[in-house]
This record gives sequence, structure tokens and C-alpha cells, in this order.
Amino acid sequence: MSEPMTYDFLSPRQIVFGWGRRHEVGTLARTLGRRAFVVCGLPSGAAAVVQEIAETLRSEGVEAVLVETITHEPEVADVDRAAAELRQRHIADGDFLLAVGGGAAIDLAKAVAAMAVHDESPTIRDYLEGVGRGLKLARDPLPVLAMPTTAGTGAEATKNAVISSYDPPFKKSLRDGRLMPRIALLDPELCVSVSPMVTAASGMDAITQLIESYISRKARPIPRALAVQGLKLAVPAIAEAVEDGTSRDAREMMSHAALLSGMALANSGLGMAHGVAPALGTNCRVPHGVACALMLPTALRVNAGVRREELATLARLLFECGPSTPPEEAVETLIERIEQLCDRVGVPRRLGEVGVKREQIPALVRDSRGSSMSGNPRELTDQELTQLLEELL
Repeated sequence: MSEPMTYDFLSPRQIVFGWGRRHEVGTLARTLGRRAFVVCGLPSGAAAVVQEIAETLRSEGVEAVLVETITHEPEVADVDRAAAELRQRHIADGDFLLAVGGGAAIDLAKAVAAMAVHDESPTIRDYLEGVGRGLKLARDPLPVLAMPTTAGTGAEATKNAVISSYDPPFKKSLRDGRLMPRIALLDPELCVSVSPMVTAASGMDAITQLIESYISRKARPIPRALAVQGLKLAVPAIAEAVEDGTSRDAREMMSHAALLSGMALANSGLGMAHGVAPALGTNCRVPHGVACALMLPTALRVNAGVRREELATLARLLFECGPSTPPEEAVETLIERIEQLCDRVGVPRRLGEVGVKREQIPALVRDSRGSSMSGNPRELTDQELTQLLEELL
């Protein structure tokens, strides 16, 4: 695959990474403004963390206003409600969004940051890709400070917010370079309390993002380098993070890998696994990370013929494949080792395991044709995609 010689690269303006560095949130927040609208994705048991953050903000003269606590992937109604609340509070200079949680909280905060200063339509649906009226952002969103508490989506370093609807079913992005968080504050210690199941699903989401951005037809040089570094961290660390959630090394490696995966996908796009995942979410209520993990081995096999050299390179970098190993053998080793990793961390391998029925496959095929699928190296017809999904039942 030849390297494009013309490209842009977007990333957060400031990245603050390190164990315990959540205590710096007040100082960092003060650089953005004086009133923080907080979107929280932490479970109720983490109330102490939220209180700690609020007190840190107040100590630096920043008012904390809790806008939303979210425990599901953000929906159109969530964004519309929260944005309307912010507009009622008379948005002014010095206001910003602080997202504390997983990708759902961060995506919700980014969407609200945009919609709070736009009232051409009462609903974000009219701004999402491929649905509504196709409205564009006419004004700069409010600044966002993102504090991820899971290591997976990399939403702290992406330029889009993924928003769902279930009637009608769709999962679409609000996409604009100005949605990139101003500050990404990553404290891997916040991930220690995350359950093994969520650690596995979110971690495999990061690994999927790193691989898909590396082989994407939209791949760019800098993101590909970041993807290699992220995979070198995540592949050895994810099992330990799942099996020993208190492992500082594993949590740090996974948080760093997730950050890199966000920057990679924001600049290079994704592929088939992330193309099908939204359809699984809106039609079958399959959590995003689980859907990506389930689809990854199939996506690798689908693209092996057109990305043989790239996948062989990953096999040699990540596993015991010497330079003399034939590319076909190296690719097969890569796929087998990824399948073994999925089994070890306990993510589902069959669509039937997550409740998908054969009669739902036409809807899955229909709803898989989004931005991510457009980056897949190999073109897939509806018939081919149907057959692949049927074989995964």
C-alpha cells in the first residue's frame, strides 16, 4: 500500500497522562474557563470520584454543574435534552464541558458541546451523518476536557461523537475537527475498578481500532506509526488487565493504547468490524466493544488477501514470526493469535451468543454501510456481507 503524501493530522491540543494525575483536573480546567458542565459516565459506586473532582474544581475557582449521568450509549434524546438545559443556563465565555467516564460520556459531552451553541434545529439528528437535514456546525463548540475511565474507545482523541437511535434504528456520527477535546486527561488509576467484562470489551475495541486504522484504505503515515506502538502495548497487556484489574502496568499500557487508537482512527478511519458494530448495536443491542471484538477475526480474514504485507508486518512485530516466515503463514499466525486472545479475555465469538437471529441479518447488512465500512480495504457486496454474517451465527 503506497503512503499518501498529503494529509492532515488532528489530536487533542494537550494530553496529560499518568497514574494519579486526575488531581490536576482543577488546574487544567481553569485554563478552559470558569464553569464546567459535567457529563458523568461513572457508576453510582464511584460517587466519591465525582465528589473529589468537583472539590478540586472549586478549589481552583471553577464551578461544577452536573448536567448528565449516562449509563448507556448516548442517544438523540440524551443530547437534545442536555443541550437544551445548557442553553437555558445562558451559555457564556468561560463555559466548557468536562466528561468523566467511558466513550459514552465523552461522546455525549462532545455532542452537547456542539449543540449547546446551535439552535437551527431542536435535534442533533439534523446534524448527524446520513440522517436528518445534513446541517453543518456554524459555530465553534464549547471546549471539552475529557477524562476517560475505561481504556477502549479513544473518544478523548477523536473528532466525532457517535449517537444512537432505536426508532428508527441508526448509529451515526456528528463529525467535525472542532469536536476534538482541547485537553485529554488520562489517569489509568481510574480504570482499576472497571469490571473484567468491560475491560475485555473496551480493550478489544482499542485493538480493533488500531488494526483497522493500520490497514484502512484511508491509512496515513503518522496514525500507522501510532497504531504499531498501540498494538505493542495492548496485545501483551489486555489479558493481565482483565485477569488482574489492579495491575498498574497493564492499566497504563491499555490506557495509552486506547489513546493512540483514538488518534489513529480519527486520522485514518476504520473498516469492516466497525462498519458492522453500529448495526449490531442499534438492531440487536450488542455493546460496541463486544461487537467489534466479535467481528475482528472475520474482518482480518476478509482483508487478508488485499492487505497481506501489512498484516504480515503486524504478525512479525507482535508475535513469533521471523523475517523468513512467508507472508501467508505470518497472516494466519496473526489471525490465530487474535482469536486466542479473544478466547482468553472471554469475549463472544459467535453472533448467536449475543442474541442475533437469522431474520435480523438483512437489517444488519442494510445498516452497516456507514463511514467505517467505507474505509475497509476490500469492497463487500451485500450478498458477501450476508454470507459472512450467516456464517458467524
